[in-house]
Amino acid sequence: MSSGKKEKSSSPDYLINEKQVYQCRIFSVFEGEYRLPDGRVNRQTRVDHRPCVTVIPVDDQGRIILIRQYRYAVNRELMEIPAGSMDKGAESPEACARRELAEETGFGAMRWVQLFEGYLLPGYCNEYMYFFLATGLFPAPLPPDDDECIEVISVAPDEAMAMVRNGDIIDAKTALGIYLVREYLANHPDA
Repeated sequence: MSSGKKEKSSSPDYLINEKQVYQCRIFSVFEGEYRLPDGRVNRQTRVDHRPCVTVIPVDDQGRIILIRQYRYAVNRELMEIPAGSMDKGAESPEACARRELAEETGFGAMRWVQLFEGYLLPGYCNEYMYFFLATGLFPAPLPPDDDECIEVISVAPDEAMAMVRNGDIIDAKTALGIYLVREYLANHPDA
C-alpha cells in the first residue's frame, strides 16, 4: 500500500489483501480487506493518490493571490489557492510548488516556507498535501495544464477571510491555507 508520506511512528500493517479496480492519470482505486486492532475484519475501498502541494502566494503589498477555475467534480467555478499533484517523476514538494505557482499564476517566488503537511481525506484516500507560503513574487509564467482555464485574483488577507466566512471560498485546502498564512505572517511580520 503506497502513501504520500510515511508516519513518523511505525504502526502495524492491518492490510490482509487488496486489488486494484480502477486507475487513471491522477489516482488508482483499490478494494481490500483489513484487520482492525480488535481483530474484526472489514472490507473497504480506498483511493491511492499522488502526493500534492498547494501554494499561498503573497505579493509585496501583502495581498493573497487566488485563482478561479472550473472544477468538473463539483460542476462549478471555485476560488482556490494554486495546487497540484507531484506528477513529474522524482519531483520534490518544493519543486512541485514552484512549478504549480508558475503554471497557475504566472509567478515565481524568491522565498518559500513550508507551513504544514498532512492527509486531506484519510477516511478513504491517502492524498498527502504540502502547504507552502511563497513571497517575493516575480513574473515567471509556464504554460498551464491543458485542462485548466484560470483567472488570477489578488485579495487582501481580511477580504480572503471574509470570503471563507461568507461562503465565497468553499474549498477546504484554500480555507486552511488562508488561516495558515495569516497566522504565519502575524508571527513573522518581516516574511
